[in-house]
Amino acid sequence: MLLNENIFRANDIRGIAFEDLTEEVVISLGKALGTESLQRNQREFIIGRDGRTSSPQLFDWLSRGVQATGCDVINIGIVPSPVFYYATFNLASSSGTVITGSHNPSEYNGFKILFNNKSTSSEEIQSIKKRIKNKDFLSGKGKTTNEEVVNSYIEEIIGNITLSKPLNIAIDCGNGAASILAKEVYENLGCKVNDLYCNLDGNFPNHHPDPSKPENVKDLVDAVLTNKLDVGLAFDGDADRLGVISPKGEMVFPDMQMILFSDFILKKHPSSKIVFDVKCSKLLEESIVRSGGIPIMSKTGHTFIKQKIREKEAILGGEMSGHIFFNDRWPGFDDGIYAGARMLEIISEYKEEDIFSSLPRLISTPEINLDSNDDEKFSIIDKFKELVNFNDVKIIDIDGIRIEFEKGWGLIRASNTSPVLVLRFEANTNEDLVDIKNKFKEILIQINPDTEDF
Repeated sequence: MLLNENIFRANDIRGIAFEDLTEEVVISLGKALGTESLQRNQREFIIGRDGRTSSPQLFDWLSRGVQATGCDVINIGIVPSPVFYYATFNLASSSGTVITGSHNPSEYNGFKILFNNKSTSSEEIQSIKKRIKNKDFLSGKGKTTNEEVVNSYIEEIIGNITLSKPLNIAIDCGNGAASILAKEVYENLGCKVNDLYCNLDGNFPNHHPDPSKPENVKDLVDAVLTNKLDVGLAFDGDADRLGVISPKGEMVFPDMQMILFSDFILKKHPSSKIVFDVKCSKLLEESIVRSGGIPIMSKTGHTFIKQKIREKEAILGGEMSGHIFFNDRWPGFDDGIYAGARMLEIISEYKEEDIFSSLPRLISTPEINLDSNDDEKFSIIDKFKELVNFNDVKIIDIDGIRIEFEKGWGLIRASNTSPVLVLRFEANTNEDLVDIKNKFKEILIQINPDTEDF
């Protein structure tokens, strides 16, 4: 069997459908997951899938593999990832996988895996790889049953959220899995909803399903401005990430969203812990402290954030990519649909027209991606760390390297999900921002003189 070991990533398994994720590979993965499930005393394994064109075939192959171990499959159909997570708390099994390529291009697909409600760690992903390579599988004959969970998920959100006043909003599902339920959720909460690209289409014909990129939310911005709406909400391909557009048509980056979420949660739960990733603004940390909370910085990645939330018993978590984890009135998993509803709840309670105008501001960049490859990206980070030689700086190296200068900070890390280097910068002024970026460029050019500009 040809096995591209790069598909086994820090948080999940992901590759190009039918190229990396072949019939033999996916059936073997199913056998590994079925075996793992049975050995953890879970005789049923939940499988959901997103709306990508490759997902039905991958579901068939994966199910065959799981059943070949004697483990039964619970098929929950086409669902956003958060609905799959919800299913593990509400069905007979707390283990399973959702077949999704998340925010990656249409030719990609993958598997986000839970055992006992917990996302697989990097070590567990490597253990699954080892099991596949050794063909260490149980043998048996399982069956498949179908379960419907979307309606109960919608009802759960409607019962959880109360808006103080009706809102006029726009949503952009990007033709992803949010398309099957987002409009219904928000209309049932009392909103008037202007919906964009809410028909499921795994080819993503209108734009790439990644709301963290400004080019992907242009139409949403236009809808908010043209119709003078209260807010715009956008979701990635599997709806576990949230993008927000203010009434002024500005992107509200997730770390700024987290300031609002933190402030409102800490009013009801003072002295609580809040987790965020290394890409987030220093303004978030300062705001959490000012609101009486305890800030905790984590590695980037939904698995790492969830682990840290459990370890520290935090009440909220979030990362710059748009994954938000509520652990007060929700079970602590990343859920773009629910996070959007919580944002609407906050907006509805605010007496002024634009709550986002109250947020503190610094000069910052969005996430910057530099093309690399999965074989080299980590070695580049190691070389970068060796070459760093600054005085009077604070260095945080839990994930790549974040260098905090007197007037701002910069970060470079290897992506967990894509063959890219990820950078972000923040500073007091534009001049300070350019200066910090140039410091990073000088080091990268020493490593590779052909480094692209950023």
